[in-house]
Amino acid sequence: MKSEQQYIELYNEAGALIKQKSCPVMNAVRDEAFRVFEAKGFPSKKVERYKYTDVDAAFAPNYGISLNPIEIKAPQPCKEGDARKQYVFSLKNAPIDLAPYYNNVADKADALTALNTALVHDGLLIYVPKNECPADPIQIDNWLQGTAATMMNRRVLVILEQGAQATIIINDHAADKQRFLTTQVVEVVCKDNSHLDMYEIEETTPLCSRFSNVYIREGRDCSVKHNSITLFNGQTRNLCDVYLTGENSEVTLNGCVITDKNQRVDNNTLIDHQVSNCNSNELYKYVVDGQSVGAFAGKILVEKDAQKTTSQETNSNLCASSDARMFTQPMLEIYADDVKCAHGSTVGVMDETALFYMRQRGIPEDEARTLLKNAFMGQVIDQIQLRPLRDKLYVKVEKRFRGELDKCEDCRLCK
Repeated sequence: MKSEQQYIELYNEAGALIKQKSCPVMNAVRDEAFRVFEAKGFPSKKVERYKYTDVDAAFAPNYGISLNPIEIKAPQPCKEGDARKQYVFSLKNAPIDLAPYYNNVADKADALTALNTALVHDGLLIYVPKNECPADPIQIDNWLQGTAATMMNRRVLVILEQGAQATIIINDHAADKQRFLTTQVVEVVCKDNSHLDMYEIEETTPLCSRFSNVYIREGRDCSVKHNSITLFNGQTRNLCDVYLTGENSEVTLNGCVITDKNQRVDNNTLIDHQVSNCNSNELYKYVVDGQSVGAFAGKILVEKDAQKTTSQETNSNLCASSDARMFTQPMLEIYADDVKCAHGSTVGVMDETALFYMRQRGIPEDEARTLLKNAFMGQVIDQIQLRPLRDKLYVKVEKRFRGELDKCEDCRLCK
């Protein structure tokens, strides 16, 4: 039996119960999503965007799934003088009509997105009204908990109305020593002249598998920065698709990946320039050690009406072990003739000349290697605009390279 069969049987048996626990806007697209998944099944490595990840093997184990989920309770606004506005809601209790947004940014043909749409009960809505800007970053902490191998399905919808601004931080942690499988779909709608600074940070365990698909649609005069940071994990597959649909918009995608032991991280991105006068910048850096595997595939698509496009894509990788593997595939697909686009990738080992220079000045070899790794990742961390987070990540990255971060600093596993 192929891996998808158990999920098809699950939906056929429990679909009615899932709908009962959900809401109309989610149920309206649920059956169609299931039909897409049923027809396609899990993508094989012959599918170009999944060539570096064995999806079927990741979903093959028999994970438990809760059919009676805990109700999502959005945080209540604090009261400091005047009541502060609420920007986070459950999808079931949204203050606006979600039909024009929910499942309308995501790629409906993607099998993992379809599976998530079919199985998810509820999700989070982050809604920022016109011309408003939350005073503080919006932080979402996801804790994986369970007494047996468990599958979690998460959904997030972000809507920034015209002129709105927001900073969003999504942290993934694990609180139990169990196998966890997570599917996550994040849809982002940025209307004209809105600005978003978004961070996804993973600090889970080697027992965790994470499949996250992020879809972003920008209107006119928008600015979006998306930062994907994998500090500790088991198997991770991140997808980020950005659609530039309004002129004079820009997007920046940054990635920081650190792996060792047998960990795997696969990042796949698409930036689709659909209109003229838009800019995109992309920088992903990996340090792979032990017997770990890293993969990056990024496409910049410039459509025929996207004249005056400027784009830069860079993937730089450091193999700190002879047993580590890195696959890189930067791509440009251009149908316009008045553009400035460049892309490139590098895969290298530790600079022996720099190591020799540092050791000659009394720095132990292990310390010298740590310093060089920190410097290599500094280019990505430097671009984080939120200073408290930037300072915290400098510390975490250094601890990760020193082998300290996997000692459960931020969780309760060893307490």
